[in-house]
Order: sequence, then structure tokens, then C-alpha cells
Amino acid sequence: MELTADMRSELLSMVNDSNVPANVATRARIVLWFADGLQKKDVAERAGVSLPTVYLWLSRYESDGVDGLVDRQRGAPREQVPARIRGRVLALTRTTPPAETGLTHWSSREMARYVTRTTGTSISWHYVAKLWR
Repeated sequence: MELTADMRSELLSMVNDSNVPANVATRARIVLWFADGLQKKDVAERAGVSLPTVYLWLSRYESDGVDGLVDRQRGAPREQVPARIRGRVLALTRTTPPAETGLTHWSSREMARYVTRTTGTSISWHYVAKLWR
């Protein structure tokens, strides 16, 4: 891998900048060490990472430049239980159980069974208990 003077100075500034996260600085070092002629296995040993990690960051640098060394944004975790079901559980909590259930009060297990049966969306008693807490 050949680096121009500008590319090398940009990577060196990342390594020496105290505002750059340590993992990003390590990635810049990986590219610099490889460009200096070290073998990939030696780069991995020096950086304290696995060989596949070296391959990953070198390929990201080749395709995206310095931007490839920065962590990519990850999407938000998907919602496990829809908001409407959460609202239904909380609304039912404030009411007495319907007469057809034969219950005098809600337990987390009975609430989970009832909501699962009436909405068609399966929820666990643990989820109900967590909401109540």
C-alpha cells in the first residue's frame, strides 16, 4: 500500500490527536505500519488485534479512506414489543380484570396471558412485571 505525503500526515495527526478515540488511533497505526512495509501478521501482533481485524481495517481504509477507520453509526435496536401493546398493558393495569377472566386482580402472568390472547401479540409475564416496576 502506497501512501501519499498528505495521506500519511492525516493518519499521523489521527494517531497523535488526543481527541481521537484510542480504537480509531490504533486503526490509523495499523494502516501506517502496513504502509511502512510490515507484514500483516506483524501488524496484528504489534497492534494487539487479530489478523482478520487487520484485513478489515486495511480494506476499509482502501475503500473509504480515513472515514473508513471511524466507527459507523449503528441503527437503533429494534423495538421488541410495539408501543400499542405497552400502552394496552399499562391501561389494563389501572382497571379490574374483565368478568370473563374470573380474576379479582391482575398478576403479571394473567396479564400476559390476557394481552396475548386478546391482541394476538405474544408477551411474557416477565415483560409485564418489568413494566410494572
